[in-house]
Amino acid sequence: MTEQAKIVPRGYQPYLRISGHLAGEIEPRAALAAVAAEIAEIIPFTHADICLHDSPGWVVSYEVGIQTRWSRKRTRVQNAPIRDLLTGKVDVMLASNAMEDPRYTFPGACCEPIINHRLRSRVNVPMKVMGQVIGTLNISHSIEGLYDAAELAESQTLANVLAPYFHALHASEKAQQAVKVRAEAQAREEGLRQGALELTQALESERQRIGMDLHDQTLADLTRLLRAVSGDAPLPDRAALAGRISDCIDDLRRIIDTAVPTLLELFGFAHAVRVHLERAVGPDPVEIDVHDATDGAPDRLDPTTRTALFRIAQEAINNAARHARASHILVRITRDANERLCVTIADNGRGLDPLEGRHSGVAHMRTRADLIGAELEIMADEGTCVAVTLLETVA
Repeated sequence: MTEQAKIVPRGYQPYLRISGHLAGEIEPRAALAAVAAEIAEIIPFTHADICLHDSPGWVVSYEVGIQTRWSRKRTRVQNAPIRDLLTGKVDVMLASNAMEDPRYTFPGACCEPIINHRLRSRVNVPMKVMGQVIGTLNISHSIEGLYDAAELAESQTLANVLAPYFHALHASEKAQQAVKVRAEAQAREEGLRQGALELTQALESERQRIGMDLHDQTLADLTRLLRAVSGDAPLPDRAALAGRISDCIDDLRRIIDTAVPTLLELFGFAHAVRVHLERAVGPDPVEIDVHDATDGAPDRLDPTTRTALFRIAQEAINNAARHARASHILVRITRDANERLCVTIADNGRGLDPLEGRHSGVAHMRTRADLIGAELEIMADEGTCVAVTLLETVA
């Protein structure tokens, strides 16, 4: 160890400055950055972090010197290199070369920062409030064998000064996060309520349209047929009569298929989507394809979820066929890396105009997705891709 690297006592001035700096901070990360120079004056470091208990079984870290994965996301206590200290198995930890110390580099440990940044010398001490361990102060240096019992004692004094401040700041941060989460949840609930209301209104409009179709077309046709076969007038030609009855049946079948997707019940999701796609494009020269790589997973969903998924696919297909002027429409039923069911409708049309989508079926697709706990993503670049993913796995 060089003379320059050896720690020289600095008295109480750094601690007084630390208290002054912390008094003006309201966020843990900023607070640690504010006192980093004073910590380095007391104990030189390459990396320093404060690790605090968060929710049961998890810890959160704030760091200075080097930014590592420790502060980017929470860590399970069982995977933390300092788990023995966090769980009270040991009172302190001191390492001459943590890169070769099995206490820090055990199987499953989140020890990549130690290895990647060569954090050899390490001193770890508990931070306590009212006798309870709330976390740890962790100081590391790339120089091997830099810290000894003197630095261990100095680190514990430093931890005792920092503990009440960071305990309060962390509690405040958690409270603010809870408020934010509640506000976001309320916003989602309100959005879902409004979307469900709009969807209900749309369904009511659809029912009215079906009633008008039945009244203006099918009922009128049947009334004319009744007049033709009743009374004293000669009966119409049998072939002509059969044709008119067949037309009525076709009209009723179309109306019923619109109201209740019978094809979905009789032949399954993929077949119903293909038939709807064929009807949507009609005689236009559009290349279409439906591919199910899940061995019929949508048909193992509960009926409500499957119907909602089908309605989303219908709306996306209608947009592609009627508005996008696409020459190619593909429907894919797959699973993602997490085994979640995905239905993707992609076309090479003119894309989706967000102004058009504001008051169109796009809002209804989003509402249906929210109601079944699915994630809807719409990407419009060269064409449009609508992807709906169920958040729960399907057998």
